Amino acid sequence: MLDGLLEGFEVVVTIPVAWGDMDAFHHVNNTRYFRYFEDARIAYFERTGIAAATGRPSGIGPILASTSCRFKAPIAYPDEVQVGARVVSVGRSSFKMEYRIVSVALHETAAEGQSVIVAYDYDAERKVIIPEAWRDALSNVEGCDFAPQTEAE
Repeated sequence: MLDGLLEGFEVVVTIPVAWGDMDAFHHVNNTRYFRYFEDARIAYFERTGIAAATGRPSGIGPILASTSCRFKAPIAYPDEVQVGARVVSVGRSSFKMEYRIVSVALHETAAEGQSVIVAYDYDAERKVIIPEAWRDALSNVEGCDFAPQTEAE
């Protein structure tokens, strides 16, 4: 996978860069990078089984609390990107994800990002403690133990 640039990312998606993704400066618009993160995040959720159901969410599901991106290299059409997603820490009611976008044409990292995902009860409209099944699924994908935390978040 691109000379080890995505080593440590257990979930990787490949996305073609569309001509329409570019902006007036002839590179992929910054908002598209967040969509790339989202595509990888949803693939991660699907792999772990914690994806929210289609339609109006109900019950306990993930919700995005925050996200950030550090741009490292401009991407332009034609290209495709490989986007890695991984969970790096799990707290009481949230977990932190990291992302890496790699340009296939450039053979380099184009951006890195982070997000915080909260376990959310869509019916009660409040955050909740991460279900044990989620914790187990995240541990299985990452190959480590995300034991319950006792400290406040």
